[in-house]
Amino acid sequence: MTSIIDDDHLPHGVSRSGCRRTRLAAVTTRLLLRPVTNLLPTSRGGIEFSRRLVATSMNLFGPVPKGTTVDLVADGSVRGEWVRAPGRTPGQRVILYIHGSAYVICSARTHRGLTARLSRSTGLPVFTVDYRLAPEHPFPAAADDLEAAYRWLLSQGYDAANIVIAGDSAGGHLAADLLIENDRTGTPQPGAMVLFSPLIDLDFELSARMERLRKDPMISAKAARGLVSLYTDGHDASLPRLRLDLGRVRELPPTLIQVGGAEMLRGDARHLHSMIDQAGGSSELEIWPDQMHVFQALPRLIPEAEHALERAAQFVTRALDSQVGQHDSKEQVSR
Repeated sequence: MTSIIDDDHLPHGVSRSGCRRTRLAAVTTRLLLRPVTNLLPTSRGGIEFSRRLVATSMNLFGPVPKGTTVDLVADGSVRGEWVRAPGRTPGQRVILYIHGSAYVICSARTHRGLTARLSRSTGLPVFTVDYRLAPEHPFPAAADDLEAAYRWLLSQGYDAANIVIAGDSAGGHLAADLLIENDRTGTPQPGAMVLFSPLIDLDFELSARMERLRKDPMISAKAARGLVSLYTDGHDASLPRLRLDLGRVRELPPTLIQVGGAEMLRGDARHLHSMIDQAGGSSELEIWPDQMHVFQALPRLIPEAEHALERAAQFVTRALDSQVGQHDSKEQVSR
């Protein structure tokens, strides 16, 4: 089953346009931030400046809630951190989070505010994989690190059906790649997937089309492609792990995709939704009016951020409970 929520089919409580603060934030970002991000060089100095800028912005507009527990992990090739909201304890269910920012800029640390709120809304612990970044570590380093983290969770005793894959931006591309690799290697698929503003087209052709209709407030398709090219590092864009195709993947997990109506990756979100639909999977696509890229990470700036996470939490509960129901039905039939 697939569904699309857009300007014509909005969830209860979501208006047909972003609130005044949201629209003002988009205008301010387009006037002040976009010119900077479009001009920053992809040199070492430019990358370091971008990393500091994004880390500061994430901390300022999406700080870590008080009482959050963070435990660092370094186990073989697996690097990351457990993030738990107050009162959240380890259980059978877990979220594996994949941060975004063009494979180049962010980290588990920059996303603590978002993962902590995701833990609070879902009631689940979150393991954020701290994959290696480009340009220091080009393709396929990030994809390999995610695959290692997923298999590490399985080795820790988590049932695949109780693992939720979640991520944003480039994390969406990594998540889709993981599903393809799981299918290729016969590894069980996760129980659900939640993606915020997923990047799928690394050539940014879909983004360029969206930009002709409405400029992204944060960055241009050309500048974003320049950052991602530091990860792809001259590899043929048609490589199966770069130009992803979910058409042959069996047992795709139920998926929720949330994307902002003001951002260029809404084309990627629609493309991913369509791929899952055509493959026979279940996908829900929510296009939130006037919202920017990964608006869920910026609650101090975007009032709708918390509402979006609440909807994500409701989806996770439904999806995982449905997996349990299907498992119980199969057991009864086998008897």
